[in-house]
Amino acid sequence: MTATLKSIRNGSALPLADIPVAEADAFLRQILDATDHGWRVVAYFGIPGATVTTLYCVLATSAESRLGAIRTAVVGNRFPSLAELSPQLQLFEREIGEQCGIVFDDHPWFKPVRFHRSFVPERDAWGRPADAPIRVGVMDYFQVAGDEVHEVAVGPVHAGIIEPGHFRFQCHGEEVFHLEISLGYQHRGIEASLMGGPDPRTLFRMETAAGDTTIGHGQAYCMIREALGGSTVPPRAEALRGIALELERLANHTGDLGAIAGDVGYLPTASFCGRIRGDFLNMTAAICGSRFGRGLVTPGGTIFDLTHGLRDDLLARLAQARIDLAGAVELLWNAPSVMARLENTGTVSCDTAQEIGLVGPAARASGIKRDVRHDFPFGIYRMTHLPVATALNGDVAARSMVRWLEAQKSLDFIEEQLRQLPGGSHRSTVAPPQPDALVVALTEGWRGMICHVAVTDPHGHFARYKIVDPSFHNWQGLAMALRGQQISDFPLCNKSFNLSYCGFDL
Repeated sequence: MTATLKSIRNGSALPLADIPVAEADAFLRQILDATDHGWRVVAYFGIPGATVTTLYCVLATSAESRLGAIRTAVVGNRFPSLAELSPQLQLFEREIGEQCGIVFDDHPWFKPVRFHRSFVPERDAWGRPADAPIRVGVMDYFQVAGDEVHEVAVGPVHAGIIEPGHFRFQCHGEEVFHLEISLGYQHRGIEASLMGGPDPRTLFRMETAAGDTTIGHGQAYCMIREALGGSTVPPRAEALRGIALELERLANHTGDLGAIAGDVGYLPTASFCGRIRGDFLNMTAAICGSRFGRGLVTPGGTIFDLTHGLRDDLLARLAQARIDLAGAVELLWNAPSVMARLENTGTVSCDTAQEIGLVGPAARASGIKRDVRHDFPFGIYRMTHLPVATALNGDVAARSMVRWLEAQKSLDFIEEQLRQLPGGSHRSTVAPPQPDALVVALTEGWRGMICHVAVTDPHGHFARYKIVDPSFHNWQGLAMALRGQQISDFPLCNKSFNLSYCGFDL
């Protein structure tokens, strides 16, 4: 590791003074060298100033369980792009362009991500006047020319009760040559609203960054606050957080397995999993009163605790849900017509998954052993080993199988934690945030790696708070899964990723 890349541990605070401001060339060389040697960019963002924008890049390597931070200063509004050399950076660069008004020279497809104003309204990377209206999704789309090539536009309004997103297919007959995905319709300005915090509303915003990942994002924020306050979380609270996080994973994986079955018209598994998902959600509700875990985690621990009676009740419910889920999923694997539809559909190769930086079950289904709980342990996972489930084919069948394998591991984990729940308090006091510091918090949400980065000012307030939901990495994976597929495979491939619109749009 060179002197410009500063080591930092997951969930720990680092004084800003310890991160040297690298020259632009050294900054870019360090990122390229790291990504060439297997590191991943987990966060890349800017903090605009009056005349200078400071760019921060956080990289991670699972092989050595290491995180590194680097920064540089950009004077003016132009900076070199690395997207052609390292494709995992292309979306980050576009996001920085939109938020900070920086133009990335030689970016292969430089355009807005969420179609909102820059943090500094008078700066715009695309030369739009500050008072000009911005229309989401109105831009140039990639086009394929040739005889009998046609374009199919889907959304942003869809037939089901789902969030808006636009999908533009370039097809030859039924075969998809290219899929371009345009989002931003759910943008709520979460990152902009976090600057100047923390305040009493901050945790509520974190819990709604992606509503089906309340615990994942909530715990990442709590780790930020605890690191900045130098607080230690009681063992009982860490166990309760882990139980809630795995219940969130179980509910969503179960729902996804049922939805995949429904997309191929296999109603037994679809019906059973719909009900069993509700059982897992109700277990979370029994702990805190919210099926999605709202109001459970808080800086310093948890708001709610478990009584002996509730623990025994959860163990009984969990045992029955295990039996029910196994029966429902076995029906899926034992139906040849279902497996014929799932296998070799929507394949993403290991090399492609590595190149674009996939995370979570989507990455593990392509053979990449990548899991924050294993690679960068946090909370209860520092004391408990959780095996990483992987597959090789990278198709819909593999993404389904990884969900089932993970569900079994989550069931084992929750049962173990409930049976040996530590005694003592479930909450500790958190001191005010440390000034002039940077903190990185990684958790493993059910979709994959969640990354929160906080940079504080001299008063301990958030000068910048960066959220990277796993969907930010994985939407490109869906686009790649459709290449060479039939356009009729899109609903099934889409469901096998089941990505978040609002988690991406923030």
